[in-house]
Amino acid sequence: MAIRRALISVSDKTGIVDFARELAARGVEIISTGGTAVLLEKEGIPVVGISDVTGFPECLDGRVKTLHPAVHAGLLAIRDNEEHRQKMEELDLDYIDLVVVNLYPFKQTIAKPDVSYEDAIENIDIGGPTMLRSAAKNHAFVTVVVDAADYAGILEEVKVGGDTTLDTRKKLAAKVFRHTGAYDALIGEYLSKLQGEALPESYTVTYEKVQDLRYGENPHQKAAFYAKPLAGAGSITTAVQLHGKELSYNNINDANAALAIVKEFDEPAVVAVKHMNPCGVGIGADVHEAYQKAYAADPTSIFGGIVAANRAIGVETAELLNEIFLEIVIAPEFTPAALEVLTKKKNIRLMKLGELAAAKERKPEWLVTSVEGGMLVQESDVHTLTEADLKIVTERRPTAEELKQLLFAWKVVKHVKSNAILLASDNMTVGVGAGQMNRVGAARIAIEQAGDKARGAVLASDAFFPMGDTLELAAKAGIKAVIQPGGSIKDEESIAVANANGIAMVMTGVRHFKH
Repeated sequence: MAIRRALISVSDKTGIVDFARELAARGVEIISTGGTAVLLEKEGIPVVGISDVTGFPECLDGRVKTLHPAVHAGLLAIRDNEEHRQKMEELDLDYIDLVVVNLYPFKQTIAKPDVSYEDAIENIDIGGPTMLRSAAKNHAFVTVVVDAADYAGILEEVKVGGDTTLDTRKKLAAKVFRHTGAYDALIGEYLSKLQGEALPESYTVTYEKVQDLRYGENPHQKAAFYAKPLAGAGSITTAVQLHGKELSYNNINDANAALAIVKEFDEPAVVAVKHMNPCGVGIGADVHEAYQKAYAADPTSIFGGIVAANRAIGVETAELLNEIFLEIVIAPEFTPAALEVLTKKKNIRLMKLGELAAAKERKPEWLVTSVEGGMLVQESDVHTLTEADLKIVTERRPTAEELKQLLFAWKVVKHVKSNAILLASDNMTVGVGAGQMNRVGAARIAIEQAGDKARGAVLASDAFFPMGDTLELAAKAGIKAVIQPGGSIKDEESIAVANANGIAMVMTGVRHFKH
């Protein structure tokens, strides 16, 4: 069957004039509505108004115009069903063979910082999704288009055979239901958020593809990168790549982990990450000093890693970064001189973040983790701690400098895979024990990595000590202060070990498991 009648009603008018002109040139009757009809007529393309088809005027400020049997019977009628054909003739209705619709700009509307509730509601499309769903359901006979990128391919098929192929119509129908599903999910998410329904009875979210990836964690795994439609600034999804190879699955994961850590700090900070764990973190008077500390924390592991900064990268820091192989450098900005230095390496990925919010202004987001057959949803861990929140439980109180280092270590250890032990000194990490099955094992790794730097350092633990053995190990290494959640039934044992060795220990009352 050839396409004889098309219904065109689009908010995004990209390419629609040329598409409609080609259809009209092939004798296709074009039905249209509102602004689309005005545009096509202005361009000299013959148009039949929707009211001429329905015999009913558009009303209620355009809220009702296509919700009519003359439209939906024309879309839903099964062409090779004799009863349907007879009913169409009896009602003097005609078929619609092609639907070109995209929807009211709901996403763009709610993205406006000053959007009103009334404006958001008015930009919920009703007639558009209804037509799309009708046409997509009847894709055996009807071609439905929701994306301007498909116009050219459809015209090619129409030129060859007068109609699209069934395979094309099936693909377009699937695309429509993905599109309307995403549209409804965004509306549901917006309204639920306004009502404070964070964890509703059904959890529907939508993401938009950023890019296909060469592979996932390993070469035999397929993968792609998706972003939330209204992802906030200062994230890997909104960062702009200025230079280098395409991001990989592991690059994105590691960059996200590095950003989560560097956002903990208001002072200049630099974070180096390897396999989603920090291998070096430093703070300083400026980003140059912070990078030197992050590098000195573990000069071996930083090789091939990801570096994130919370200040602009200048030329002096760029020259140091250029001395080693790095996968990614991500920062709010790069000076022109820094870019000139860093882009000498062809493959290094440089990511510009833009302005980062202050650490104290961070708000939790809902994180989704897949499990086989389902998913887990939880708030992101943006808990912050001040000196006033600490409970000193030992005979020796930590010095002012020790308190400063303890709070620094606490900000970082929450981002280390559990079981986690982290040592810090002089505003930098000096030992990281990550992802161990027992806390003593994690402590051994951190202390061994720190070497002589363990003496006089502070120790942070993401969860409580189930017994005193970790404290005994810390004492032997010369660690002077400890921060941990507390809450074990054997807290007194750990406190006793700390007191016996002159270690100052504080408890936070907050755990930071990270699996």
